[in-house]
Amino acid sequence: MIRITELSLPLGDPLAAETRTALRRSILRRLQIDDSELVDFEIFKRSHDARRKDREIAFVYIVDVTVRNESAVLGRLTRDRNVTRAPDTSFHPPLRAHADVDARPVVVGFGPCGLFAALLLAQGGHRPIVLERGRDVKRRTQDTWGLWRRHVLDPESNVQFGEGGAGLFSDGKLYSQIKDPRFLGRQVMREFVRAGAPPEIMYVNKPHIGTFRLTGVVARLREEIIALGGEIRFETKAVDVLLDSATNGRKQIEGVVLENGETIASRHVILALGHSSRDTLRMLERRAVFMEAKPFAIGFRIEHPQSMIDRARLGRFAGHPVIGAADYKLVHHASNGRSVYSFCMCPGGTVVAATSESGRVVTNGMSQYSRNERNANAGIVVGIDPERDFPGGPLAGVALQENLETLAFELGGCDYRAPAQLVGDFLACRASTALGSVAPSYQPGVMLTDLAPSLPAEIIAAIREALPAFGRQIKDFDRADAVLTGIESRTSSPVRITRDADSLQSLNVRGLYPGGEGAGYAGGILSAGVDGIKLAEVVARDLCRREAA
Repeated sequence: MIRITELSLPLGDPLAAETRTALRRSILRRLQIDDSELVDFEIFKRSHDARRKDREIAFVYIVDVTVRNESAVLGRLTRDRNVTRAPDTSFHPPLRAHADVDARPVVVGFGPCGLFAALLLAQGGHRPIVLERGRDVKRRTQDTWGLWRRHVLDPESNVQFGEGGAGLFSDGKLYSQIKDPRFLGRQVMREFVRAGAPPEIMYVNKPHIGTFRLTGVVARLREEIIALGGEIRFETKAVDVLLDSATNGRKQIEGVVLENGETIASRHVILALGHSSRDTLRMLERRAVFMEAKPFAIGFRIEHPQSMIDRARLGRFAGHPVIGAADYKLVHHASNGRSVYSFCMCPGGTVVAATSESGRVVTNGMSQYSRNERNANAGIVVGIDPERDFPGGPLAGVALQENLETLAFELGGCDYRAPAQLVGDFLACRASTALGSVAPSYQPGVMLTDLAPSLPAEIIAAIREALPAFGRQIKDFDRADAVLTGIESRTSSPVRITRDADSLQSLNVRGLYPGGEGAGYAGGILSAGVDGIKLAEVVARDLCRREAA
């Protein structure tokens, strides 16, 4: 198969017949072949080039092509850097179980990492047992709306905890900056499509599913795991781990203890906690499982009219139905040495209450598949690191998060409203008393105030410097009535449960496989799903080796 890059066409539906015809003509011209020599082609990637908004915006395609005499075509076009042999993106499943053996792996957590680990293990006949402290997607959604509409928090069923993990109530973004030489990310998306996600996620440049669609996809994948012999226990919290005595400095996991006192024996435990299971992290610290503090970021959510972002990014093509809502990615290196950047930008979305603990306020962003809400929102966050900002033990970052989230709760009025401030007032160092034309979308509501006390002074100074700089990149980004809502504190895990690079096991506990966001090895749905696949592969390999022995 041949890969062709940099094929540009006018805007159009890539599935429409006229677009397919235009692509076919473009392929024939690029490869210098007759129509009879082209067997088939498929779109691998599609993005749009909006660098010159005064001219026609074009879609730029990467296509994989099957021709009748591939070697001859490639030999003739060796100097064309945009025509190469296509890489192998096929997926080879983990080893299958040889027999119906008693040994069953345990997966703790049913976010993207746990979901894909369990799915791959079930597809290989390994019958995983999944332990999820929260509820299934249907009941979890009801509980989450309870906080957003009635100010009532369920600490075990919310934006952070439950089937689908924290990514369920987000934009459903399916892109990542991880190195993925085996194209495992495409396998994650294949499984999503098979479970009902839009087929276009396989080729659009920044694919997303959206919360409402993602709930159905996750539920169907759960049903497949069960049908294949897996077991999923909701409202089941693992509160302890069983470890044998150390040999050569490493212990062996023997199982987990549940909150109800039940013990589940297993020598293969995948730990896919998510980044908010603070009580479980503290339990692991007591059991001396090796962990270390890692950098993360803190800041606020910012909201603008989506129409403003569309005009700034797309010019006269703002609102084009094929392009959809525009996004952005911004970075500023402040004079005090801090890096300020946009995080988890949600076009046409809402700011949501994302706490999982009583007496604390956390924000996040969410979009539906349509991305048609009035506002655009993104985190404007500042990187912090253990050595400079939270020296101490491995859980010092967790303690910092807790303190800041409690302060945000108090600034918001102690009823899960979030503290908020207009950008103009934030830059002028004065408290806000009235909104402008931008209506904040956060539910259960905001309390206008001064956000400066909510974060360390260096972080506030860096954001104050960054906003006007961002305004020079995107017109009116620093408009006076844009809304800042606090705080964004769970951008990623402040902890890494360090693992061996080859076996993916804990450095000092054999059979314990930490993964995903909570273990510090992922940052979003796609990368967490990829990590779940990797964990399933090594666990399946070890299970099969033990069966053979």
